[in-house]
Amino acid sequence: MCDACGCGHDHIHKETKTIDVNQSLLKANEEAAAGNRRHFDEDGVFAINIISAPGSGKTTLLEKTIEALKDELKIGVLEGDIETDLDAERIRKKGVPAVQLTTGGACHLDSVLVHKGFHLLEHSLNGEGLDLLFIENVGNLVCPSFFDLGEHIRVVLISVPEGHDKPLKYPKVIKTSHALIISKSDLVQYFDFDIEKIKKDALSLNPSLKIFVTSAKTGEGLDEWMGYVRSKLKYQKSK
Repeated sequence: MCDACGCGHDHIHKETKTIDVNQSLLKANEEAAAGNRRHFDEDGVFAINIISAPGSGKTTLLEKTIEALKDELKIGVLEGDIETDLDAERIRKKGVPAVQLTTGGACHLDSVLVHKGFHLLEHSLNGEGLDLLFIENVGNLVCPSFFDLGEHIRVVLISVPEGHDKPLKYPKVIKTSHALIISKSDLVQYFDFDIEKIKKDALSLNPSLKIFVTSAKTGEGLDEWMGYVRSKLKYQKSK
């Protein structure tokens, strides 16, 4: 696991020191996140932080979202990964700017890295500005849930092959998210996956959670997801 957020400690005698370091780290991150949020608000940018385990379909969801919205909105993407810029290249091929944020081993993005990445993204726009910023976090359901990046909403993806037990196993990410996307719904027939159970468990942890059942292959739920993004953006700009 990641030493950067303290989840790699393995000896009891280190516990007090680890807690002190973590509290300081999280406080510094929260202060930087507040700065990011002010920056986004001043620039009229609506920011969405997307979290999931590896392979749940974050990048594919972004590709579908960009295809549907890029003609009406100016979209930019910050792509988080431990190594490589493969996902950023996929996004750029859809015709929108993307900056790769490579953590070099850390299992999450932090608000300082997002701050730097957003400035790079702004520089590439030549003053044009953005309406919508997607932050694709590192593939992990644990560490990213503890780190506010300054986003306006947080979205978690759980794919059908992962199993319907994930909300109860990873409650923090459910409790801190605004929306849950159950992805790869076209595979339900091949897995022991109970859609009603995952909805019930997720809502027991976060009653205000908005839930979408989607498939990038069949298109199920994607129109509802696009409508949700549009409505959230409209609401944010009206404030």
